[in-house]
Amino acid sequence: MAPRCWRWWPWAAWPRTRPPPSESTQSRSRAPVGLNGSAGRPASAKYRSFRQQFSTQEQTPQICVVGSGPAGFYTAQHLLKHHSRAHVDIYEKQLVPFGLVRFGVAPDHPEVKNVINTFTRTAHSDRCAFHGNVVVGRDVTVQELRDAYHAVVLSYGAEDHRGLEIPGEELLGVLSARAFVGWYNGLPENRKLAPDLSCDTAVVLGQGNVALDVARILLTPPEYLERSLARGSGWWNYCFEQPRRSQGWRRLPAGHRPPAPGASAFSEALSRCCPRQMGGERQASAWQSPDWSLSLVLPTLSPQGVGEATRAVPTGAVEDLPCGLVLSSIGYKSCPIDPSVPFDPKLGVIPNMEGRVVDVPGLYCSGWVKRGPTGVITTTMTDSFVTGQILLQDLKAGLLPSGPRPGYAAIKALLGRRGVWPVSFSDWEKLDAEEVSRGQGAGKPREKLLDPQEMLRLLGR
Repeated sequence: MAPRCWRWWPWAAWPRTRPPPSESTQSRSRAPVGLNGSAGRPASAKYRSFRQQFSTQEQTPQICVVGSGPAGFYTAQHLLKHHSRAHVDIYEKQLVPFGLVRFGVAPDHPEVKNVINTFTRTAHSDRCAFHGNVVVGRDVTVQELRDAYHAVVLSYGAEDHRGLEIPGEELLGVLSARAFVGWYNGLPENRKLAPDLSCDTAVVLGQGNVALDVARILLTPPEYLERSLARGSGWWNYCFEQPRRSQGWRRLPAGHRPPAPGASAFSEALSRCCPRQMGGERQASAWQSPDWSLSLVLPTLSPQGVGEATRAVPTGAVEDLPCGLVLSSIGYKSCPIDPSVPFDPKLGVIPNMEGRVVDVPGLYCSGWVKRGPTGVITTTMTDSFVTGQILLQDLKAGLLPSGPRPGYAAIKALLGRRGVWPVSFSDWEKLDAEEVSRGQGAGKPREKLLDPQEMLRLLGR
């Protein structure tokens, strides 16, 4: 996949240098030539500058990665593998690592989580450190990270969802699939979502991977998920602690994926559909039949054209589809992390060229915040390796700050003064052991911890 580029990179900001003459060359010419071409002068200022620029190679490059999902860990893996002295610190806002591998993969696909084994080997390197429970942009600024490290890589992913931007999306019963996935996977911020699942019809807007995951989970008999769901998560409570759902539960896709020439047809259809609420205000809590109902007004589409020119166009007629739940799954969206970092709100990415953040030397990005929320884990792996390679090229070319940088020592002092308690990877392994131990008692691979306060108590914080 070709890297995305929003504008020409100002190459003047990245000076090119020529390597100094080898020792053998200097020995053949005992009298070095000065800038004015005369012999007998000391080595030129140009070569002294070159040696200063390359000092980051001779020392230990301190590199910071923000985000511990696939993009963050794959970036760290590449840097550690291809530079024998580099030290990488990974910062994460959650108390636990692995991002969407832990909180986004459907519980009936545990094999996808095997990549955690690779990430764990990276974290065990004596040149890598994990610092969880640190919110970059709140607990520490990006500029403070840049002052402490030779380079900073932003790999924090996409933590929001694309809105429908249609009337009615704010109604009760209309949720984002991203929040729904976080709810059944035990993401702390979505623990209290409490969707009403007492209805017998759910509509999923979208036909991507997340939409299919959500539909499959909705339709899977609870007993097939019992070993993989976290006890106490939203979906566990629904399946095993609350009255069972209606036997007539059905999922209806409300999406259309036309050929490339008609790629706007789905968004056009969405712009014409409209969730609406009928009946009184909601009084019932989750799991109970409410005294209101939800209806989705959908335009009907028909094909127009021949071959690759075929488009799906609205017919003018609409279908009124009664339902109890609408899940919007039309894409994730990254958010700005810090006012000092450029951000394209329309594309939802950090403007960059092959991972170099535009106009901010020494700042890089990888993963979804670099290219947008597309692809699978292997796509992110390739993308992150490219960013790591670009960073190392800049390091070799002397384009990163020279001289030693304090790295985590400086950030640790800042966090201590601000009352922030970072969680290390060894701390995570204690929580991991607790999850596995609890799972063994329930006949499951693990029992996921859901409450951040409980995690901190287990760590003695």
